[in-house]
Amino acid sequence: MMGEMSMTAKVEQKVLEPPTPQHSRATRLKLLKRAIFLLLGSSFVSIGLEIFLVPNAIIDGGVVGISIILSHLSSWPLGIFLFLLNLPFFFLGYKQIGKTFALSTLFSVTLMSIGTTMLHPVPPLTIDPLLAAVFGGIILGVGVGMVIRSGGSLDGTEIIAILVNKKSPFSVGEIVMFFNLFILGSAGFVFGWDHAMYSLIAYYIAFKMIDITIEGFDESKSVWIISERYKDVGEAIIDRLGRGVTYLNGEGGFTGGEKKVIFCVITRLEEAKMKSIVEELDPTAFLAVGNIHDVKGGRFKKRDIH
Repeated sequence: MMGEMSMTAKVEQKVLEPPTPQHSRATRLKLLKRAIFLLLGSSFVSIGLEIFLVPNAIIDGGVVGISIILSHLSSWPLGIFLFLLNLPFFFLGYKQIGKTFALSTLFSVTLMSIGTTMLHPVPPLTIDPLLAAVFGGIILGVGVGMVIRSGGSLDGTEIIAILVNKKSPFSVGEIVMFFNLFILGSAGFVFGWDHAMYSLIAYYIAFKMIDITIEGFDESKSVWIISERYKDVGEAIIDRLGRGVTYLNGEGGFTGGEKKVIFCVITRLEEAKMKSIVEELDPTAFLAVGNIHDVKGGRFKKRDIH
């Protein structure tokens, strides 16, 4: 009897294991999309480095900055240092974050190393250090943001920061900032202090462009409204903004009374109109607005306004 039950369980397990063709196709498409964005991101980083920053003796933070300094001092190709210095972080990332992240990182770093080697003989587009810092920082930041958004990394500084953070009172952001200030300061002794200041400009621009690329230009807002006239406010949002709303049940912390909470997701361009609607219908309503970096699923698509 036990043998029959065991055999039945094994048969059922085997029946459930094979993925459907649609699932396999979707998985392959996701992998292809990820690979394309990792390729594009790594290519942008290679262009930003070899066509703008490196020829003008401007560096970035992290492992990339260390690689640029070592390449300058040794006259070895930049791509060699980019690959070798990032290789240990591939293994650390595998243990700390996972296989997908590690493989995406290895793929991206390999492409970046090859790209910088191929682009090294190409002359720079500008020899003006300020223009190089600005446009190099923009292109570099977009590339890094694309790689991060696709689940990879081009710099192991963050992984070090995560490990150090576990045994120190400093946050990950503070540790990364310390590393980068040390690296950018070192550029002053190697390339001169003017170039170190240009490097700081490039680093700041790249940092901002990474955020924009990851979060997107069309940043969404989450809206929470507590109002006695929740029905009127909700219907006005639907009719005048074309956005769907969700009514949640809440309880007042002081009074203990039941409250209705309106939840809605809008774009930043609709924030002012949202506030005017709430102010018009219920000036005493509680309104909280927060940033959302990614919205998927549900019925976020805007409806026609009456």
